[in-house]
Amino acid sequence: MFRVEHIITIIISMGKIIAICNQKGGVGKTTTSINLAAYLAMAGKKVMLIDLDPQANATSGIGINKHDIQKSTYHILLEELKLVDILQKTAIDNLWLAPSNLDLTGAEVELVGALGREYRLKRALQVEKDNYDFMLIDSPPSLGLLTINGLCAADSVIIPVQCEYYALEGLTQLHNTVRLVKENLNPSLSVEGVLLTMADFRTNLTKEVIQEARNHLKDKVYTTVIPRNIRLTEAPSFGQPIALYDKDSLGAQKYAELSKEILGLSVNSQISKGVS
Repeated sequence: MFRVEHIITIIISMGKIIAICNQKGGVGKTTTSINLAAYLAMAGKKVMLIDLDPQANATSGIGINKHDIQKSTYHILLEELKLVDILQKTAIDNLWLAPSNLDLTGAEVELVGALGREYRLKRALQVEKDNYDFMLIDSPPSLGLLTINGLCAADSVIIPVQCEYYALEGLTQLHNTVRLVKENLNPSLSVEGVLLTMADFRTNLTKEVIQEARNHLKDKVYTTVIPRNIRLTEAPSFGQPIALYDKDSLGAQKYAELSKEILGLSVNSQISKGVS
């Protein structure tokens, strides 16, 4: 017979799968995937970052050479390989990567005729879910079968939105896709939050977009806003998350704040630095 403490233990031990998704490129999706994964790991959480984008920017941005990858998320989706067979250790303690490479480019076409095509990633992640606190999926900038696999596997979605004039209009299509996936494929899917990115607080436009987002989306918009920051832009070319590249930069401070917001911690709480 289950006691309350047993139920609590089970709930705590279950990992959370979050897809980071926007069909528009250049909104800070991969930057968010890498840096949120890094700061969650540095907070002592066991984290897996899943690169589901054929461009493999999350793979190279975390310090893994995508040209050296023999087995990738392609083999998870098309050959139904186990996640443990492709995982790469990163320079940050508690953070593992399921890498991508150019093999994934043809996956959209190859998945069309595959049995259970929408659930290939979900089946693979469910096996490892209880072994991780967080699994973050870096989705491609499209609404094809790769993104649908990410949404079917996820418990929730983080939507990065650039602080620009047409950004909120693009949310409508993505919200419709999330709704359709929820109604037809993944009933438990929810929107974790909307993250405003690339904010330039010197402009009135940024302030207006932030205000409009908060007016329309209420508490779904994170308090943390990611600014335009040259150090954030530079970090991927060195294969490092911002926590390693420049931990004192404004971009680093904001991604640290975002991780605390997601964990429900005070902004003033400390995150330890774990580097292998």
